[in-house]
Amino acid sequence: MFGKKGLWWMKAESTLAKMISTAGEKAAYDNACKRLLANKIILAWIMKSCLEEYRDCGISEIASKYIEGEAQISEAAVHPDEEAESLQITGLNTEDSTINEGTVTYDIRFRAIVPDTGERISLIINVEAQNDFYPGYPIVKRNLYYCCRLVSSQYGTEFTNSHYEKIKKVYSIFICMNPPNYRKNTINQYSIQEENLIGEFGENVEYYDLLTGIIICLGDVEDEMAGILKLLEVLLSSERSPKEKREILQEEFNIKMTQELEREVSEMCNLSEGVEQKGIAKGIAKGRTYGIVEGIATSIRNLMESMGWSIEQAMDALQIPTEERNAYLNILKK
Repeated sequence: MFGKKGLWWMKAESTLAKMISTAGEKAAYDNACKRLLANKIILAWIMKSCLEEYRDCGISEIASKYIEGEAQISEAAVHPDEEAESLQITGLNTEDSTINEGTVTYDIRFRAIVPDTGERISLIINVEAQNDFYPGYPIVKRNLYYCCRLVSSQYGTEFTNSHYEKIKKVYSIFICMNPPNYRKNTINQYSIQEENLIGEFGENVEYYDLLTGIIICLGDVEDEMAGILKLLEVLLSSERSPKEKREILQEEFNIKMTQELEREVSEMCNLSEGVEQKGIAKGIAKGRTYGIVEGIATSIRNLMESMGWSIEQAMDALQIPTEERNAYLNILKK
């Protein structure tokens, strides 16, 4: 499937083994998740599955030929002062901060080359690893804001003065780990399209197709499911065993695992169990017992049934903090 292996492939296998070995029970909540996703083979799967420019390319071709350099992880901020931006045309500034707005970093950011044309596009992968899918604003707005920041930050790096023809296309991809049920196992794309209000003239697509936002919402995949949704679910699952992950990634996605990888995954899973126990102890210390949570979940369910409300409306009525909502979603699923 991947063709002849080269040195890059052996390095990729070794890197992936190290990255996945650090992703255990709580991988979705720490930097191990980002580093795992930043592996070129995983990025290649995401690109082939979600970006139209790469749909006709092979995974190994994307990983070895079209991903430029190494991905930058949690290094670039979203709001930079213009004078702080790098002036190197080929460089990537992962920090995007202003004096007024503070610093918010992109999780993963990298460049890629467009097949056939040889043009570069800017890409970020922003991993939504929190349980909270309701941060107080629509996720899609932040997704598109990141796209806009990637475009505007090209001034002084990709182009200067009025050379807007040099602006590169950008993608912002959010991977949501614990979305509500109605969003599970979905991939949505948001982009600029031309609409003829009067007349039939059509502008060149490349002149306005400059940004695309993509939101990938994972879920509980079925056995017959395939593709990027299953790959990401398996890769980031906190419930699958290391052995199960290894078998699925090898057999269904041809991602080679090593003995070292298996040992490190098992070790990290054991370590993560300790992290989970600490979280439980902390919750008890705060008086967040399961009985209290279960009672609130029952109230949410009663409001939904008696008032015909959605789960979001019921939680709004009960003034449930956004950071606690996913816990109730998980209980109501059961």
